[in-house]
Amino acid sequence: MVDLVALGGRLQELRHSRALTLQELAEAADVSVSMLSSVERGRKAPTIVILGRIADGLGVPLAELVARLEDNRVIVRRAADQDTVDEPGGWRRTIVTPVVPGVNFEWIRTLLPVGCDAGRFAAYAPGSHEYVVVESGTLRLTIGDRAIELNQGDSVYFAADVDHAYANAGPIPCSYHVAALIMRPRAAQPGRAATAPARPSS
Repeated sequence: MVDLVALGGRLQELRHSRALTLQELAEAADVSVSMLSSVERGRKAPTIVILGRIADGLGVPLAELVARLEDNRVIVRRAADQDTVDEPGGWRRTIVTPVVPGVNFEWIRTLLPVGCDAGRFAAYAPGSHEYVVVESGTLRLTIGDRAIELNQGDSVYFAADVDHAYANAGPIPCSYHVAALIMRPRAAQPGRAATAPARPSS
């Protein structure tokens, strides 16, 4: 299992050490600039053919590069590198966990302004789980037809194979954390992507 973020960082480090631009490395490796950029940002997993071309363009043996990455069992994601998204309605979510291929776990910090209803979100596949803890304010978590009000310090677990919704039910902004183990992306919803960034908890 290769960590895409570590791979991208390693490739970018090697490119910079050789004073190569994205365009220059893309030409040397015979890959598109968009592909190379996506790989460096940890957004796309390259095929072994593409990775081999990039390694050749950098002058690095492919086996040595991959072996070095597979030995890395500690992945650090600095605060500056965490993905923060401002959603319609004023709420904000930050994915704080590193991307680990093959591990469908996320830890997300979310901030809901006063009166914000983030909407209802579709169920995950059976076997998915979520844990929620409220850092400040009051959160109304609706699981199916059941509404639960959570205050500062409260936490809850629920099987995430059911529709659920998040709303700020109090007079101050609500900050909460979600730890989610997802079996696979939920089905697409109108106006929303079927990927993790579409969720209030992610």
